[in-house]
Amino acid sequence: MNSNNDVLDRGPFFHGTKAELKIGDLLEPQYLSNYQDKKSNHIYFTATLEAAKWGAELAKSGSKERIYVVEPQGEFENDPNVTDKKFPGNPTRSYRSKFPLKIVAELGSWERHSDEQINHMIASINKLHEEGKFVIYD
Repeated sequence: MNSNNDVLDRGPFFHGTKAELKIGDLLEPQYLSNYQDKKSNHIYFTATLEAAKWGAELAKSGSKERIYVVEPQGEFENDPNVTDKKFPGNPTRSYRSKFPLKIVAELGSWERHSDEQINHMIASINKLHEEGKFVIYD
């Protein structure tokens, strides 16, 4: 985990979702995960728009895709689901925390992935589920 003397990343930080939130709202752990059928022990966020776009596009909901600018309200760590397990280091600048994230803004517009790219990603995730290889370390 990071401390004030050992900052992992200074941001800005983003959270992609389909939840409709307001400035000042807090995103907190212990809500149903978008990627598994259980509550998540962490709240996930990123310092790259690309990773936030995937979060919004893959979220389980028929609601509008949104990307929020967030501020961590406590310590956070590298997301072990992508750090070193899938990509050396942390190129996606992806993090998780057991502390809330405060919504400070919503991106008004951003370019989403093509439907073809999104469908390919969903098919890849579904294949990993079927093979029992889709594991989230939470």
